[in-house]
Amino acid sequence: MAHSLSAKKRIRQNVKRRALNRARKNQVRLSVRGLDEALQGGDREKAQSALKTAIKKIDQVTAKGTMHANTASRRKSRLQKRFNAAFADA
Repeated sequence: MAHSLSAKKRIRQNVKRRALNRARKNQVRLSVRGLDEALQGGDREKAQSALKTAIKKIDQVTAKGTMHANTASRRKSRLQKRFNAAFADA
C-alpha cells in the first residue's frame, strides 16, 4: 500500500486513466462490431459508413494515446482489407 501523498495521488490518477482507456477501447470494439454486422449484411453503403466510423474512432483513440500508432495502423489496414475482400466481386 502506498504511503506517500504522491503515490496515493498516482493511484487515484491510474484508476481514472484506466477507466477512460477501457471506455475508449470499448468504443473502438463497438465500431468494429458495427462494421462486422454491415459486412455480414452485404450492404456496401452501410459497410462503407461503418468503416469510416471505425477508422475515425481508431484515430481518435490513438490521438489520445490510448492506442499505439502502429497498432492503430495495423487495425485500420486489416479492416480495410476485410472490406475490400467482402466487396471484391461487386
